[in-house]
Amino acid sequence: MRTRLQRTRARSSALAAGAAALATAVVLVLPQPAGAADTSPVGFGAGTTGGGGSTAVTVTTLAAFKTAVTGDSAKVVKVNGLIPLSGQVDIGSNTTVLGVGSASGFTGGGLRLKKVTNVVIRNLNISKPVAPADGITVQASTKVWVDHNSFSSDRDHDKDYYDGLLDITHGSDYVTVSWNTFKDHYKGSLVGHSDSNASEDTGHLRVTYHHNYFSNVNSRIPSLRFGTGHFYDNYVVGADTAVHSRMGAQMFVQNNVFRSTAVAVTTSRDSDVDGYANLSGNDLGGAATEISQVGTFTSPPYSYTAEPASTVVASVTSGAGTGKI
Repeated sequence: MRTRLQRTRARSSALAAGAAALATAVVLVLPQPAGAADTSPVGFGAGTTGGGGSTAVTVTTLAAFKTAVTGDSAKVVKVNGLIPLSGQVDIGSNTTVLGVGSASGFTGGGLRLKKVTNVVIRNLNISKPVAPADGITVQASTKVWVDHNSFSSDRDHDKDYYDGLLDITHGSDYVTVSWNTFKDHYKGSLVGHSDSNASEDTGHLRVTYHHNYFSNVNSRIPSLRFGTGHFYDNYVVGADTAVHSRMGAQMFVQNNVFRSTAVAVTTSRDSDVDGYANLSGNDLGGAATEISQVGTFTSPPYSYTAEPASTVVASVTSGAGTGKI
């Protein structure tokens, strides 16, 4: 009887351990819910904190905003209302800029992060950045998180009337772009501004894009030179050319959904040197791919959970953009 009891306990322990292991496995493969990464960035921008727990200052005018974001001390600046501007406003290091509600932000120009570090930009509407201004320019800067913003312009003008919605250039590094909407624009997001900038960009321009919604954006979703990009769980509708890897860049394109898109991924356009791309788990929706060189970048150096392409549309359409955090 004693032996039989011990065996029963052993079997019960084994069953409990197996159930625990199964429960753990189920948790690991569950899709990431909309907004799940809200408290901190996932990806190359992990560890970016901006102004952290600093007492927030709320601004309603351009003059007050410019004053509030100046300098490198830790600060949180809330923007209440839609502020017109021309050109760009420079943002200091260790800054969080946060829109109030779902309709606050800037129109006509944008924000510039130049030679700064540790900046968070969230919940802003940024629209119609007239050239040469981008909606957001990240230039020679590190540790940046751009999250839950709504970028847009229109396609009523020629493709150079507005500049980029989000451009990351001049050796910038460790950037995460998550849960944003990009709509009605020609040139979406450029990473690496020139074929001749190898000396500054090589070894940098490490950028993660996840859970973004690109609608009626013609190209540069994104366009990446020299750097390393992870593009996962994004939803792209109505592009001519979406992901573009060039000048030796490495792109891992994982579990995205493409609809009404001519070319989902290319490595062989517009530059003298092709890029590299590795594709996994995507729903191309009939889009073509132009992969001249298969990449070696398949294991990003950070923890993340990529939900399957089958759930991406529901997650992104419900969770991306302003008013969701």
